[in-house]
Amino acid sequence: MNGSESLVQTLVAGGVEVCFANPGTSEMHIVAALDRHPELRSVLALFEGVVSGAADGYARMAGKPACTLLHLGPGLANSLANLHNASRARVPILNIVGEHATFHLSLNTPLTSDIPGIAKPYSPWVRSSRSTPEVGRDVAEGLAFSRTPPGQIATLIVPADVAWSEGGVVSEVPAAVKAPLPAAKAIENAARKLKTIRPSALLLAGKTLYGEGLKLAGRIAAATGAKLFAPYPFTRLERGAGAPPVERIPYPLDRAREALKEIRFLVLAGSTPPHAYFASPSGNSACAPSECEVQILTKPEEDGVGALDNLALALGAQAVQPIAEKSQRPAIPAGPLSPNGIATAIAALLPENVIVVDESMTAGRGILAAARGAAPHDFLANTGGSIGIAMPMALGAAVACPDRRVLCLSADGSGMYTLQALWTMAREGLNVTTVIFSNRAYGVLKREFLNLGVGEPGPIGSQLFSIGSPDLDWVSLAKGMGVSAGRVTSLEEFGAALKRGLQSSGPSLIELPL
Repeated sequence: MNGSESLVQTLVAGGVEVCFANPGTSEMHIVAALDRHPELRSVLALFEGVVSGAADGYARMAGKPACTLLHLGPGLANSLANLHNASRARVPILNIVGEHATFHLSLNTPLTSDIPGIAKPYSPWVRSSRSTPEVGRDVAEGLAFSRTPPGQIATLIVPADVAWSEGGVVSEVPAAVKAPLPAAKAIENAARKLKTIRPSALLLAGKTLYGEGLKLAGRIAAATGAKLFAPYPFTRLERGAGAPPVERIPYPLDRAREALKEIRFLVLAGSTPPHAYFASPSGNSACAPSECEVQILTKPEEDGVGALDNLALALGAQAVQPIAEKSQRPAIPAGPLSPNGIATAIAALLPENVIVVDESMTAGRGILAAARGAAPHDFLANTGGSIGIAMPMALGAAVACPDRRVLCLSADGSGMYTLQALWTMAREGLNVTTVIFSNRAYGVLKREFLNLGVGEPGPIGSQLFSIGSPDLDWVSLAKGMGVSAGRVTSLEEFGAALKRGLQSSGPSLIELPL
């Protein structure tokens, strides 16, 4: 058994089912091992940013790590923007990165680079296998680290000669570490103040935004009158009819402050205190008012679901019926395309159990509010602010949940970062419907410029914020990668196209010129 064989067999034994890959020469022996183990599904992407974004989406929905296979330092570097997002999503990923043979490194050939240095900012665990017998052990330990609560990124570097040499050993993956509960004092303090301070709120993150965690939060809200919030950059949110209502803190600072202005006690369950993404000339980026007391119930690495269970017990709320959204499916609107009309159409047509992946930026901000009473669904958001995550994340979510539909909402500017994901969707036959909000601009940058209070952008600024001249043709781009696509010009056409896309087999794309 060579090192590559021990690597793949250890992954399979450790429960890894998917490898998102863009391999090169240094990884050919690993590819040969993958060929012998079809039970580890290999999914090719044409760009490493798609690989890392897909691994993120997969981990969010599967609740376990995928592995990635990347080519040397440049391949890893190409993946970093979406590894940044994945690190902020706090999901488990194991990167496998090939390296030159150990005896070749001293020659400093063109692709030689500092792979550990490239990996370290987003991967707390980085290791290079020094010999073939160590590969299986290193895979097992990297995989175990990736499962460390709340989820981590691990990177294993495998030199080519270590991969092709004989002497590999399959290793057992250690059991996952259990997330610790917070101190009892934190739970007692939160319970006491939730009973006495009004208005109060819980800011939820991680596993407290779906499943049992969200149900418990709904019980606590019903028992205390507390509001439930999610940070703007959340990982996964269960919502729709029957789910406890959770308000997303808006991205613009003024609107975030408006949402929180009455709150006097804010409990953080896996979240950090809310702040604006960027500094402003005023210097104050806090979203919560100064009069609001903020308490950490759980840190991200602690057991948020267990803490909410104990908090519900302390409040006598374990048997309380959770607050829940009422079913409200609007009629499909008609007329010219508009952000509000598009949001209403989406809310009207969402099928039950759909996964919505959102990076629609400025034009899609009304979708969450419109769909609050729609059919039950999961919502995935950009956690790190690095654009180009939507289509790769939708790809990964579709691989993780083949029995569920995926609706991908992307702006045209951010979509251009990783549109190669469309090709992989077509190749894998994934049921992803992508909606492109095509305003031919970096709209969010226009607004950020205006927020500086220095007037309208001049000719250079206007040019830097525009992505027209020439206009992008998303229909041609999608069809060129094997995805059926169409452009719509009215809400009636959009409703019909969205309904078709959500019912058809395989991927499709709808371009909305705004």
